[in-house]
Amino acid sequence: MTYNRSGLNPRDQEHRGYIFRSMRNPSPTQVSHTQHTAPSPSEANNRKLKMAEERRQQPPPQAFPGGEIKVKKKKGGWEQKAREEELGVGVVNMASSVGCQHYVRSCLLKAPCCGKLYVCRLCHDAEENHQMDRFKVQEVVCSECETLQKAQKNCKLCHAQFGEYYCDICHLFDKDKKQYHCQPCGICRIGPREKYFHCQKCNLCLAQDLRGNHKCVENVSRQNCPVCMEDIHTSRIGAHVLPCGHLLHKTCFEDMVRTDAYRCPLCMHSAWNMDKHWEMMDKEIAQSPMPAEYQGATVKVICNDCQSHCTVPFHVLGMKCAECGSYNTAQDGGLMQQQQQPQQPSHLNTEDEVEPQDQPESQTPH
Repeated sequence: MTYNRSGLNPRDQEHRGYIFRSMRNPSPTQVSHTQHTAPSPSEANNRKLKMAEERRQQPPPQAFPGGEIKVKKKKGGWEQKAREEELGVGVVNMASSVGCQHYVRSCLLKAPCCGKLYVCRLCHDAEENHQMDRFKVQEVVCSECETLQKAQKNCKLCHAQFGEYYCDICHLFDKDKKQYHCQPCGICRIGPREKYFHCQKCNLCLAQDLRGNHKCVENVSRQNCPVCMEDIHTSRIGAHVLPCGHLLHKTCFEDMVRTDAYRCPLCMHSAWNMDKHWEMMDKEIAQSPMPAEYQGATVKVICNDCQSHCTVPFHVLGMKCAECGSYNTAQDGGLMQQQQQPQQPSHLNTEDEVEPQDQPESQTPH
């Protein structure tokens, strides 16, 4: 068999030329196959509509544990717009049956202020620039069947329970924590009820062991926490009653203990029993005497614990109240040096005594 310069025999060379020509000039069969793989514009639109319909029929997204998520469509999208028209509300926040990080519930509250849906008022206040009035809530949306209905304990359509505990005054849905609604406080408290009583002067529910054993401050719960400046009366954080009668959040009081801030931020009264600490102060002062020029110095102080005014010895480590023994005092004025008594001259012998003489005129008169 003969070969040409390309190294191929005539038969192979003719086959390769056929392939090259076929690639440049495809056959009618190949052309029809190429046209079949590229869909027409109408077919592409139908496919998109079909995919959109399938997405719409999918169940709503579930919330992450302890919170809620928003619909993953941009504002004005077909999914959000359909839910807005159906429920008659603005932005829809989908939630699972676990509720949010604040409460365990299976419904969403329709905010009476903006008409949006949120799991609770705290979630609403964190996202919006205004606060939700829980007492004005009238409608909720079931997290199971997404039915908008009047605020109640069970869904009217699927009969799902929105919460183990429900208050029709506060519109509070949550798991059972022995809650009870205190009429004088105007809100729900975590019980059980028999372990607490309502102090009329303090206007606050306190533990039974504080009955007759606390200092009353009128409407003390209506004040903000002096540490974090947040509301105490409606806060979900428990309150701690100081010996002076003022209130702090429990978490704020624990921060004070860790930083050795032992005084009430409002009245400077000792925040707990400091007797052992005062005894340690006595020992330290006894072992650290002041220099000679300050040993007789005294100072006026005001006691923050007993409110007495007294004059006590001065010491750089602290001034002890003469009435109650507390070192929680404040200096009232400067140092007062104790006047030293003049030394009396020694008696002269009789033979050394001289007759008094007139003083020179040049001496300064007394």
